[in-house]
Amino acid sequence: MSACVPTRAPDPTRTKRMHQPHSPPQPPTPPRRFRIAGADVSASIAVFLIALPLSLGIALATGAPLQAGLVAAAVGGLVAGRLGGSPLQVSGPAAGLTVVTAELIQRYGWRTTCAITVFAGLAQLGLGCLRVARTALAVSPAVVHGMLAGIGVTIAVAQLHIVLGGTPESSVLDNVRALPAQLADLHPAAVSMSVLTLTLLLTWPRLPGRAGSMLRKVPAALVAVSGATLAAALAGLSLPKVDLPSWRSHALAGLPEGPVLGVIAAVLTTTLVCSVQSLLGAVAVDKLVASRPELLAGGAGLPGASARVGRSDLNRELLGQGAANIVSGVLGGLPVAGVAVRSSANVQAGAVSRNSTMLHGVFVVVAALLMVPILELIPLASLAALVMAVGIQMVSLHHIRTVTRHREVLVYAVTTLGVVVFGVLEGVTLGVAVAVSVALNRLARTRITYEVRHDETGGIHYVHVRGQLTFLAVPRLSRTLHLVPQGADAVVELDGSFMDHAAYESLQDWQNTHTAQGGTVEVTGRAGTRIAEPADASDCRCRPWTPWRNHQCEGPESGPGRGETADGSGEEGGRTGSSGSPDPADSAGSAGSVGAVEPSGHQLARGISAFQRNTAPLVRGELARLAREGQQPSQLFLTCADSRLVTSMITSSGPGDLFVVRNVGNLVPLPGEESGDDSVAAAIEYAVDVLKVRSITVCGHSGCGAMQALLNMEPDGTPTPLRRWLRHGLPSLERMASKARPWARLAGRAPADAVEQLCLTNVVQQLEHLRAHESVARALREGVLDLQGMYFHVGEAQAYLLTGVVGGDEVFDHVRAAGLSA
Repeated sequence: MSACVPTRAPDPTRTKRMHQPHSPPQPPTPPRRFRIAGADVSASIAVFLIALPLSLGIALATGAPLQAGLVAAAVGGLVAGRLGGSPLQVSGPAAGLTVVTAELIQRYGWRTTCAITVFAGLAQLGLGCLRVARTALAVSPAVVHGMLAGIGVTIAVAQLHIVLGGTPESSVLDNVRALPAQLADLHPAAVSMSVLTLTLLLTWPRLPGRAGSMLRKVPAALVAVSGATLAAALAGLSLPKVDLPSWRSHALAGLPEGPVLGVIAAVLTTTLVCSVQSLLGAVAVDKLVASRPELLAGGAGLPGASARVGRSDLNRELLGQGAANIVSGVLGGLPVAGVAVRSSANVQAGAVSRNSTMLHGVFVVVAALLMVPILELIPLASLAALVMAVGIQMVSLHHIRTVTRHREVLVYAVTTLGVVVFGVLEGVTLGVAVAVSVALNRLARTRITYEVRHDETGGIHYVHVRGQLTFLAVPRLSRTLHLVPQGADAVVELDGSFMDHAAYESLQDWQNTHTAQGGTVEVTGRAGTRIAEPADASDCRCRPWTPWRNHQCEGPESGPGRGETADGSGEEGGRTGSSGSPDPADSAGSAGSVGAVEPSGHQLARGISAFQRNTAPLVRGELARLAREGQQPSQLFLTCADSRLVTSMITSSGPGDLFVVRNVGNLVPLPGEESGDDSVAAAIEYAVDVLKVRSITVCGHSGCGAMQALLNMEPDGTPTPLRRWLRHGLPSLERMASKARPWARLAGRAPADAVEQLCLTNVVQQLEHLRAHESVARALREGVLDLQGMYFHVGEAQAYLLTGVVGGDEVFDHVRAAGLSA
């Protein structure tokens, strides 16, 4: 059969199948009307119910007028929600700013604190215009978590006095010293309301059963404060409660008063804490959004939803936070920042756009104007218990375990203690200094060890270098290398990312000398891959970025080699045309790597040696278990013998996962057509009847040499073994030429050429051949087996799965990376 077999790629009707050929012209699109998705409405209500008590509690903890918390919550929702770069982040008064704001109020007064908030907003606008938002992410997480932990400790100790019925002091140390006296003078009414609040706060999220799952939709913070308020009202307890003066007497921002340097330091501190907390919150919201694919793909079917929720624009978020702080400060509100609790509640409640954030701000305004009589029933002890619980949660055990695992607990501890004892700015400065010192120490510290491992052939001398190899470590490196006896086999393992010129020369000189004296030297990286030295055009050029080829090198070419065309171009992503392969047998082979400078047997032996040294010790236990228990694969994977298809790599599988059958062209001969070669049928029967696999996948690939040979094969050619085998692919060729059969294509585009068309069609055809085998047909009838078609585009490193018939075509759709859009 010649290469001129008609295909349907040029058929113009195929590209128009999804459109009606004689449809009337579309009417003009009406102007868009503003609509709010129902999901945004429900999410905004959930966030509002959380924000209302927390805003009052944070205002109480700072010593600011209680209305200031409501002002900041409303401005954060409306201004930051509208202008910010993170659509689903909710901004407002944050617990992380409590200590800073309380200190400013005690030192400068409320009106000056509002002015400082305005100046901090202006500073954020400047930073946003300079587009330096991502610079904040360069701060060590240990410093950030330590800062939040220190603030949390400060909040918890201060609010504990209000929980016990007293009044907090101005500093953490004073609060700790005053605690014994406060415990001796308890106020039973305040303590009982605080205990009730904490009890409801802790137990509400853990209500069991179906009724509990329904009740848990109401925020625990709202339930705790409401329960304490109702209990205090019913019991007629006499204790301090929320006092919201008339809005006519609300204090607005005034001109700053105080020492200039002190005010500047206050502005810088507020800017730092607001910006870092908001930007890290935006990054955290991105991670939450990634767990909701419908937001990444777009809000189809959700009226009022935006096209999609993309990644946060951090510079725009900084501009939005700056604008919110300016407005909040002018109106007499607390500083504004992104709040993790409200943001996560917003995402988890199903918000699909920034409308939910803005709507929650509207609800706060309505509550501040119309719900004052209800809010004034709330006991201050209940709000203090709520904020104390938030402060305790800021000391996260998860963060402590994380910084311990990364050996940064010293940075975390110093930052936390610095914030508690000296203040936020001083504590962060100490933490950054310690983080820089730790980084420099790690960069300069290099550990060099020497050991001898004995085996049946003698001993191998290992020199391990841990850390960066600079000129500072050259004397110790030289002393250790000279411990290796002359003529011995040596391995130098470099576990670092940098080696300067002095260290390289020292290692190279020793290697040359040791080799000249009859010894052997192998320099490897962390994973055992050989490290290449700088080379000219005549030397071997190893590619360390392809670890599965760690024993292969690319040699110099004087002309076109294997896998190259005459003009020097290589494999074009598997989209080679049907011409250019005069011999079908040559076409059946894959486009392999170019020739190496040493025999391939030596390359293979070196690769096996690297496996025995580095990989075998890691997998020996698992392979021993498989040897004892036998193989129990869940899938039969039938694919082409092409060297570019690494089945374990593209399926992320390991030993014992896949039962793999490979042949030229991933062909499945029909029963009775094997002509003496029953190997594929035997493998299918063994996999289905003995191994009891639950799935069979037929995987084709781009640029398949077998399919190209099939297209170029003449009907009266010499019956070579390759030609006799390829006749099992003739039904695929006939299927592609038939206009009565569904057309195989990729989602979103037509096949690039006849070869790709045949590769796709062949997968569909071989699945039909599979169904004709008795063992497969029986398992399908019993419902214990699935068949899947797969196509792997080599040049794009992209896998496609056969999803079924769409619009009359057999469609292969993209396999997307987990949590990401295609």
